[in-house]
This record gives sequence, structure tokens and C-alpha cells, in this order.
Amino acid sequence: MAVGQALLLNEEAVVIQLTPCLKRGVTLMFGFCMKGVLFDLDGVIADTAVFHFAAWRKLVRDHFQAELPDELEEKTKGVSREDSLKVILDYLQLTVSDEEFAALAAEKNEAYVDTLEDLKPAHILPGIADLISDFKQAGLKLGLASASKNGPIILDKLGLADAFDAIADPAKVAQGKPAPDIFLAAAAALNLQPADCVGLEDSVAGVTAINAAGMVSIGIGGAELAHASERFESTSDLSYPAIEAAWQANR
Repeated sequence: MAVGQALLLNEEAVVIQLTPCLKRGVTLMFGFCMKGVLFDLDGVIADTAVFHFAAWRKLVRDHFQAELPDELEEKTKGVSREDSLKVILDYLQLTVSDEEFAALAAEKNEAYVDTLEDLKPAHILPGIADLISDFKQAGLKLGLASASKNGPIILDKLGLADAFDAIADPAKVAQGKPAPDIFLAAAAALNLQPADCVGLEDSVAGVTAINAAGMVSIGIGGAELAHASERFESTSDLSYPAIEAAWQANR
């Protein structure tokens, strides 16, 4: 049913405003509203992606006396620590043993976690705290679908841990982004069908994963996210009505 389309009840046309679903009592009765929102973490909730790449750069300088170009950062966004390291080693045209690979990944994570000591609610990206509050007031279920194994720690430091109903564990999915596994796991943890959810992402791999999961994808960033169902330039442009409208238009 389209937005504002007339619904025939007892031979009388009743126009139900489906977007936004702010008065969810009526619309949920007919199943017209999205029910869950799945968030990526880095670059969507807080800008911790810059800390990730800074840690990778330090690791490469210390071990390989090399520099990583800015454009490589996009290829490491939204994917697991291990997949990021593979991207970097491919760029450097290096091969390491399994033991060295594990040690490098662990060292990078230690450096990254050290940078999180000063993380606090002030580091939440513009508009996200209000957006989460609006979703919760509307009765939506919220899930975290991040490739970061540090997700619970970061949410706690940001003061957002209690807002999320489920956190998908990236260590328990078969494949990382751009495969849909982490988003499917988050939806399952919320007891929701993928089609009832939207996913918020700032990376190419992440948007691809949401699309593959059969969800409406919300891309936050530039033209590289043109494959998203709807794209917003920044987190400050997001709103509950706009996201609900995107779900209605693309479901």
C-alpha cells in the first residue's frame, strides 16, 4: 500500500497516513510500520573509524616502515579487523604467517582500544542521540550490527548500552560485510524479519550487506553509497520521519 493510499473498510474509504508512523497504534495493527533499526557503529553512532585507521597506520609504520594512503581507509571501513588487515597486506604486497597475522591483528586492537579510554557521550555523532531517543519512544527495536568486536565497550562508554535491545556478535557470523550475515543475526536477535528492518551504514561494504539481507538500506555519506535505498549526507540529516518514509518507499 502506498503512502496515504485509501484503505477500504466496510465499503468506506479511509485514508491512513503511513509516513511517518508516529501514531503507531493504528498503523502497527495493519503492519505498515518498520519495526527495527540496525545500526553500524563506526561512522554512524560515533566517529571511531578514524581511530581504527590511525591504529593501522601506526602498526604499518612500526612493522613495515611504510605509509598507508588516505584512500585505503574506505576499503577498511565497515569490515572486520581480519579483513581490514588482509586489505592492508594486499596493498603492501606482503605475505605473513598465520601466527604473524594473528599477532598483528591483536596488536592493532590493543592500540585501538587504548584510544577509546577517553571516549564519552560527547563523541556521539550529531543527531544520533536524538534519533535513538525518538526510535525508542516510538517502540522500535534497536540492534547493533557492527564488525567491531569492541561494540559493547564503545556503546557503554557512549552511554548508549541500555538503548540497544540486541548486539550481534561479529565473532559468531560465518562471513563479514559485505555478506549480510551480521545484519541477519541482528534482526534474528530482535525476533524480527529482515523486511521489517532498516539498516544504517556509512561504508560501501555495509550498504551492500544490508541490501543482501533484504532490508532497506540507509547510507550516510557521499556518492560512493549510491547503491543505498536512500542516502543522507551526514548523521545530522537523519530523522525518524525521514527514515520511516524511506522504509515505506523502498520496502
